[in-house]
Amino acid sequence: MAKKGNRIQVILECTEHKTTGMAGTSRYITTKNKKNTTARLELKKYNPILKRVTLHKEIK
Repeated sequence: MAKKGNRIQVILECTEHKTTGMAGTSRYITTKNKKNTTARLELKKYNPILKRVTLHKEIK
């Protein structure tokens, strides 16, 4: 039997990287409980291209 639940996979993408115009993207995959967290996720994560911690927002 498959698991039934409210957890879904989401993609987080760097917001500051888009404005710099540099090649590549910084993305992370995580899960969230869509019943408890209805709004889009915003987390501070490390961006290896910019070499600093930046704000990553949920896409899609």
